[in-house]
Amino acid sequence: MKFIHIADVHLGVVPDAGKSWSEKRAADIWTTFTEVFAVAKKIKVDMVLIAGDLFHRQPLIRELREINYIFEQVPEIQVVIVAGNHDFLSVASNYRTFSFAKNVVFLKKNEIESVYFPELNTEVYGMSYWHREETSDVYDHITPKRQDAINILLAHGGDAKHIPIDRKKLLLSGFDYIALGHIHRPEMIEPDRMAYAGALEPIDSNDTGEHGFWGGEITKAFGQVQFC
Repeated sequence: MKFIHIADVHLGVVPDAGKSWSEKRAADIWTTFTEVFAVAKKIKVDMVLIAGDLFHRQPLIRELREINYIFEQVPEIQVVIVAGNHDFLSVASNYRTFSFAKNVVFLKKNEIESVYFPELNTEVYGMSYWHREETSDVYDHITPKRQDAINILLAHGGDAKHIPIDRKKLLLSGFDYIALGHIHRPEMIEPDRMAYAGALEPIDSNDTGEHGFWGGEITKAFGQVQFC
């Protein structure tokens, strides 16, 4: 199964608000997000994993229509999304009622749920934030249900106020790949098995270093993932 793993896109953010370059940087983030799907189509990935904070704040309906248009252009690619602490599913969140394209699965529950793709023999697990802070260590207590499937965990967090993560426990949980979001610096924690995507584009002056996404291929027998 070929995939791309992104996180912390923060669509809607205006970096360095008020500066002469602010609006261009805001537009750049949208452009880069669009380009990810152009790459996904070109290299024929099966799935794009979005590990939280797709938006910097509660998305507007017109913004959801914009991203949905992007998703509709790649109907052959499955897209799986969870909400993070910035774009959490508030009571009035437009995420709750928006109808996404058929190739999009939004794991909206505030508890671990999963979706199985039989044509890929792949099951993706995850949960969305319903509050700005989620302090329960939910990722430390789950194991995949289908041992013969490719099992992926889509997880956003890693500090005391945003779902603390015990990395050793997570690596022993039985998932074939763990796609992490929340930390803006990309990091491969366990080769080909567990990684933070980092912010797709720098959001502020603290987001130094490389930015991009992880792309790779996994089966039950092997995994190969590299930073792009």
